[in-house]
Amino acid sequence: MIKFLCRKITLFFLLLTNTAYAAQIDNPGSDFVQANNPIANIKAFNIQNYYYPDISGFHSNGDTFWLRYAQPVKKFLIRASMPIENFPTNFAHPTGTGDFNIFAAYLLDTGNPSISFGLGPLIVAPTASPSTLGASKWQGGLAIVYFNGNSKKIQFGGLMTYQVDFSGNQKREHTSILAIQPFVFYQLGKGYYLRTAPIWTFNFVSNSHVVPLSLGLGKINKVGKIVYNFFIEPQFSISHNGVGQPLIQIYTALNLQFL
Repeated sequence: MIKFLCRKITLFFLLLTNTAYAAQIDNPGSDFVQANNPIANIKAFNIQNYYYPDISGFHSNGDTFWLRYAQPVKKFLIRASMPIENFPTNFAHPTGTGDFNIFAAYLLDTGNPSISFGLGPLIVAPTASPSTLGASKWQGGLAIVYFNGNSKKIQFGGLMTYQVDFSGNQKREHTSILAIQPFVFYQLGKGYYLRTAPIWTFNFVSNSHVVPLSLGLGKINKVGKIVYNFFIEPQFSISHNGVGQPLIQIYTALNLQFL
């Protein structure tokens, strides 16, 4: 686990160094508004990490490292995500891949280029290895996303997904999971901004949930046709139920948009 965390800390240090260098060679402009839009009609690649120093029911920490890629295809925005997990279970503390997920959000014409709204199908594949890091189920569902960038000072919106299993290991628990991610971004100037984007998760099968609140700091830079968006966002649970819920999370990421 120590080697696993050290590798990721090194990676984030390199990414932060690259972002700092970017600030010296270009001056970002109006792309600030769309830099945090999860369904911007722009190709994007995200490297994100959640570190959990406190998990309900375990005297141990955990970690989820996300690789995400978004690609516009005509009126759709396709977003694929692969997690790499380091999380305690009842019998071990394994490290490996989690369940791959992908959604295709159809981008509706809102009549306002600053407002984005999309919805479409979501698929989760049982790619976890070891299997204890996933549900061992094929799951399907729906993703709905809204982003309002009318103001150059404050942007807001939300992402909601719902997934339920339809095939897989019958010995494993069924899934019925709702995730709601409200987000607000407040531009401070010179590329710096405050942010909050916690994910509220509700598992209707196990009757478990976690509801965090958060406040973070980000920095946006533009170099040529690439927008670099680096941030760190501590998150703290105000309500939870069930074992394995992260009570404290440190959310760190470098998001890249290719204009």
